[in-house]
Amino acid sequence: MRAGAEVAALLAVLAAGGLIRSRYERDHFVVEEIRISSPKIKQARNLIFLTDLHDKEFGAGNCRLLDEIIKIKPAAVLIGGDTMVVKPERAKLAVTEGLLDGLAGLCPVYYGNGNHEQRLRREKKTYGELYPEFRRLLRRYGVIYLSDASADLGEDIRISGLNITRNYYRDFIPERMKPEYVQQRLGSSSGERYQILLAHSPLFFPAYREWGADLTLAGHFHGGTIRIPGLGGVMTPQYQFFLPCCAGTFEKDGRHMIVGRGLGTHSVNIRFCNRPQIVFIRLTPDIRQRGRL
Repeated sequence: MRAGAEVAALLAVLAAGGLIRSRYERDHFVVEEIRISSPKIKQARNLIFLTDLHDKEFGAGNCRLLDEIIKIKPAAVLIGGDTMVVKPERAKLAVTEGLLDGLAGLCPVYYGNGNHEQRLRREKKTYGELYPEFRRLLRRYGVIYLSDASADLGEDIRISGLNITRNYYRDFIPERMKPEYVQQRLGSSSGERYQILLAHSPLFFPAYREWGADLTLAGHFHGGTIRIPGLGGVMTPQYQFFLPCCAGTFEKDGRHMIVGRGLGTHSVNIRFCNRPQIVFIRLTPDIRQRGRL
């Protein structure tokens, strides 16, 4: 009996310690730098990629988050979706507005949809005027909204935002995406410009790169919620376990995908060995390869 009580006490202490650590991690983001070179890039640029904020605030009006972004002096901020939590009785836009207000005038802001923005668009009876209000906010703060659309950044970069329908967000075994899906929604990729694709789910990297994305920016998986050294993220929001693509940088045939760990949480309010993340991307010319294009 005594041994059992000691084990129970130890487990209780470990659980309490884990919860304290999780709370600390959720409130303390990190800035992580990733360098990518390409012969298509003519001018070096610093970009910021944000995803899955989910109404999280790091200081009033996200002042700590904005301070770090301002220090980097980015040429553009790219938002990969899910700045809000879109669930009945919880959907609101105050935190999203605060973020957009803080970014206004700093640099161009490009916004692609996540699955939560897609719910606003699709379920009008549930969320009423929230999606039209979201669109008004984007216009008010000069945000470039990439809802199955593309826009250029300078003469050498094209940024596209892909809307992913809910059959690809299905739990356990989502439908497989083909490059034709991306083609139907966005048309052809840019051949001469460096093609960046905002695609919220990282599950379909083969389709993205076959379509022509030089760099895909994804999120959605929140880093796997709990990360175990050597094993990676434990669980995705679609109840897939130990998927390699929960977070990190991936490369195939010279094309890259960056999967951000995100900044917030919603249904499972836990982070462990998985601090929130600002992705700082340094894009630089690759002069050595330029002659091979």
